[in-house]
Amino acid sequence: MLTPESLALIDQEITKYPPEHKQSAVMSALRIAQQELGWLSKDTIEYVAAYLRMPAIAAYEVATFYNMYDLAPVGRHKVTLCTNLPCQLQGADAVAERMRAKLGIGFGETTEDGRYTLKEGECMGACGDAPVLLHNNKRMLCAMTAERLDELLKGLD
Repeated sequence: MLTPESLALIDQEITKYPPEHKQSAVMSALRIAQQELGWLSKDTIEYVAAYLRMPAIAAYEVATFYNMYDLAPVGRHKVTLCTNLPCQLQGADAVAERMRAKLGIGFGETTEDGRYTLKEGECMGACGDAPVLLHNNKRMLCAMTAERLDELLKGLD
């Protein structure tokens, strides 16, 4: 189900743990699988669990707990906005409204052309730089404003 390159990356992550605790690499393994496939289907989660020799339900618990894992297809640009209180107090609601207006979708939705998915996120640990936005789980943008959002979206086109 995964390419030999992805399996090699997972194997590299497994070496960070004692052999009897290889399942501790589950978060990295799910990230690698999602990076290759774009999202995590039930079959993919079960495959990763089997590869790590752990119960499928344990891998599924991890995949459903963290909002960085996508259990359904997402757009090419997944934009996750923190809406916890510190971010809200610093203007996350205005940024969310601008995103909905610009993209024509709400949280949990993907544009018809498959380019953008808008997600609501939990605390990203940068409350002092609120509001915080995450692009494709890799690029964190702090002190986000409606104007900075416009710049970001323009750069993604």
